[in-house]
Parts: sequence; structure tokens; C-alpha cells
Amino acid sequence: MTRTPDTPRRSSLERLEQALARIRTPDPFRNSAFTEVFEEHARHEAKQSDERMAAGMGRGSLDGRIVSVKALLDVAGTVTTSGSAVLRAQLPAVEDALVVRHLRAAGAVIIGKTQMTEFAFSALGTNPHDGTPGNPRDRDRAPGGSSSGAVASVIDDMADIAIGSDTGGSLRIPAALSGAVGFKPTGGRVSTVGAFSLSSSLDTIGPTALSVLDCARADQVLSGCTAESGLRTAASGTFRLVVARGRLFDSCEPDVLAAFEDALRLLGSCGVQIENGSIDAALDNIAAIDRIGTFPSIEVGATLRSLGLLSLEGVDPKTRVRIEAGGGVNAVDYVHMTRLRELAIRSFESSFSNDDVFILPTSPIRAPLLSAIEEDAQFHKLNGLVLRNPRVANLLDCPSISLPLPVAGLPIGMMLIGRRNADRRLLEIASLLEAALKGIS
Repeated sequence: MTRTPDTPRRSSLERLEQALARIRTPDPFRNSAFTEVFEEHARHEAKQSDERMAAGMGRGSLDGRIVSVKALLDVAGTVTTSGSAVLRAQLPAVEDALVVRHLRAAGAVIIGKTQMTEFAFSALGTNPHDGTPGNPRDRDRAPGGSSSGAVASVIDDMADIAIGSDTGGSLRIPAALSGAVGFKPTGGRVSTVGAFSLSSSLDTIGPTALSVLDCARADQVLSGCTAESGLRTAASGTFRLVVARGRLFDSCEPDVLAAFEDALRLLGSCGVQIENGSIDAALDNIAAIDRIGTFPSIEVGATLRSLGLLSLEGVDPKTRVRIEAGGGVNAVDYVHMTRLRELAIRSFESSFSNDDVFILPTSPIRAPLLSAIEEDAQFHKLNGLVLRNPRVANLLDCPSISLPLPVAGLPIGMMLIGRRNADRRLLEIASLLEAALKGIS
């Protein structure tokens, strides 16, 4: 029986042991979802949670839930490798990242660290250093990244909720390609203290799970809210979906377009107000930035230098070439990029209200075969394609969420982009759409 919020809960320790058993299953694709497993410490946390529950002293909806954390988050006593072999010689973290401390304070059971692409710097989920977890829906296909192991841990029942990062779609892309819900908050809503930084301008930390509700619960904890409040599902007549027609629909696979249009018809039949629109003006502003450079390519170099890495020797060539591209951008151009972005954010924010949500496919393609992205040119082509739509929300500093569509076969995601700092409103709207897509009245 699938557990719902109203289903009597099994003990945290029982659920943990089942998750650990799945992690230990001799399946190379599943095993590579984790870089480290905190077996004994997790048992201790699960036992403490069960004791609190028995005493009627639970700490909230995350108390006793099994949570995985991405390998770029500091966990005291472990090395923050961030998916890279060149960081394995770093000293262990002295303390937990702030979001990990928030999770522990809420009673979450931290089961382990999950696999990721090197430095979180690609969207397909491959990693030549630690292994690539196959897509949970088809092990021969890419899982999506960079939070590849995070989504795999949730779909393969090794965690209830996974915490990852999203700099250009790193939560929403694997959610879309693997069939989960992935939420990216507005920048600054969740602290990045204690997280490896791919891009100090664009990095966000958020959850992926099998439901909007679990993402909303995790978001409250991650953002440091001490007073938990339930998620209120939006009423269908209180908001408007604006389909972001235009360039972001280019190169979409026919199956992706068909599933998206079917979903729109279903939502419309449920009373949701839907209009066609465009964000192409905002895309023009983004293109002006891209003509100069990209923030991750520039800013990750500063992160590596702060860690004492002055050479890219040992870095995956597919990652290295993107970092080297950022090294050619001078300081004046970088400042110009930041100012163009500030203007783009303000312009976009003023173009719609908290009750307007843009909607479009998360990725224009389904998960590609791993064999199809071994060659560099094809890798970079498809990597750029799956990044194209999600990265818009990062550059415009908006909350965004990917929902799985009700399709047979390989998963397809629908992405919502809300107004800056309207994170909770976006989650309320996503909750209604999720129920409608599942046929729940």
C-alpha cells in the first residue's frame, strides 16, 4: 500500500532498514546513487525519532522521514567531494551545512550522500569518477543532473525526500527525466552556507520527492521556518496559467509536445484558467548575458581557487572545457553581466503577478540513451538542450517546479515558473495541478 499523509506510519527505524536493504541490493545502477551511506548514525536518528513519536513529542512532518543529501553539501566528518576526484583529498567538513542542520533539528533521518555530476556542472547526470546511476525508469538512459543520485534515491525507495541543488535546472531536469517532483526556490530563500558553489549568482538548494506536499514540507524546513504550516491547495479560479509559447517550445520531441498539450486540456477541463503567452522578451535579455558568458563557467573557477585548486588536471574533459570557457571573461564583462541580469530580473518580475504562473515543458526531450551521449559533441548538444528551459528561472531568480505528466513509458515533465519570492503561492498552485493531473478531485 502506498503511504499517504493519512496512512498510519510505520516506525522510522523499520522504514530505514528497508531503505538500507535497497541500497545494499547488488545492482550497480542503484548502488551508484549514493557516494556515502551513514548507516549507524541514521539508525541512531531513526530510533530517537521513534522515541519522540511514542512520547507524543514529534518535531513535525519531517520527523523520522528518510532524507538523502547531495554530495556537495557538507556533512561533519566527511569530505565534500561534489562529484569530483580532485576534491577527494580535501579535509573533512568540520560541521554540517546549514540546511543539513535544519533537517536534523526537524528530526529528519539523514541516510547518506547522493551522486552528482562533477561540480554540479552538467545536466545529463553522468560522472566518470564515481559512476553514473542509470535512469530509474530505464537503466540504459541518462538520469538527468546534476542531482542524479538525489532523484534516483527517491524513485528507487531509498529515501522519502532528497535534497539537491539547482543552478540551471539540476533538480528539475532529473525530476522531469526520471518522473519525480523537483522544486527550485527563489535565490536566497534557502541558505547555501556549507554547500560547494558552482555559481554564487545562481545556486539554490531545494528538494525532490514524489509529491508537491513533501517538497513543500522540506522547503519550509530548509528555509529555516520554525513554525510549520500546512500547504493550502490553491482554488482553480484564483490563478492563471500562461503558456510560454515561443522559442522554448523549439526542438521539442513530438511525444513531449503531445503530452504537454494533453495535460493543458485536462487542466482546462478542471476549471483552471489557461492563456497563451510568451516570455521571449525575457529570453532576449538572457541572450544578451549569454553573448558575454555564463555565470557558472566563471564563478566555479573562483570556488576551485578558494579550495586551493589552481589546475584543472584530473577534471572530466567535458566539465573542464566549460570551466576554461569562463576563464576568458574579463572582470569588466563580468560586472556587465551582473548588471544585465539585475535589469532582466526587475523587468520580468514587473511583468506578472503572484497569481500568474508560466507553464512549459521542463525538458524538450525525454531521457537520452547513455550510449548516445558518450561522444563529446552529442553530449554538449543534448546537455544544452535539456538546460535551455529550466535555466531561465535561475537567471530570472524565480521559483520553479517540475511536475511529472501522466504518460506511459519514459517520464515527461511540466514546469511552472512563478513570480520572484512567491514560492509558497507557486507550491499551492502546483498542489492543485498535481491533483488534477492524477485525476484526484
